[in-house]
Amino acid sequence: MSSFQLNINPLKEPLGFIKVLEWIASIFAFATCGGFKGKTEIQVTCPKLNENKTITAAFGYPFRLNEASFQAHPDVNVCNVNWKSYVLIGDYSSSAQFYVTFAVFVFLYCIAALLLYVGYTSLYRDNRKLPMIIFGFLNMILWGGNAWFVYKETSLHSPSNTSTSHSQGGIPPPSGI
Repeated sequence: MSSFQLNINPLKEPLGFIKVLEWIASIFAFATCGGFKGKTEIQVTCPKLNENKTITAAFGYPFRLNEASFQAHPDVNVCNVNWKSYVLIGDYSSSAQFYVTFAVFVFLYCIAALLLYVGYTSLYRDNRKLPMIIFGFLNMILWGGNAWFVYKETSLHSPSNTSTSHSQGGIPPPSGI
């Protein structure tokens, strides 16, 4: 096995240059999703009480929206309704966590590949089996990820529940419709 020898020439080739771009893209992927914070607001007008209030539900990574309850400031009761008992609908944490985890793995893979390309160029180019081993390992990860996705997104994992009701914490439909 040869020792580490710094050679930045592979970064000028498509193989190394694309790995640098993938590395940067993976940083943006897990940073933007992992650090995301948002909110949704509802403007409520109470004709009997002659008041307008804004009710806010804040959410962020990992996007468990069913845990984001509405908050009315400074009161909890607006139009004689306690808004803390209402939450957003949906739990998207599985997809978000998979996305961030995959981005972290891509980040680590790109660092390892760049170290191999830049530091051990001669080992990589002289050994015919190493690129095939790396390609086989990545192919295995790809197939495993596809199988996991099929399992999680079909009825094999759990029966789909497309309708949500008021008892699950969603906002009830307006009466009289």
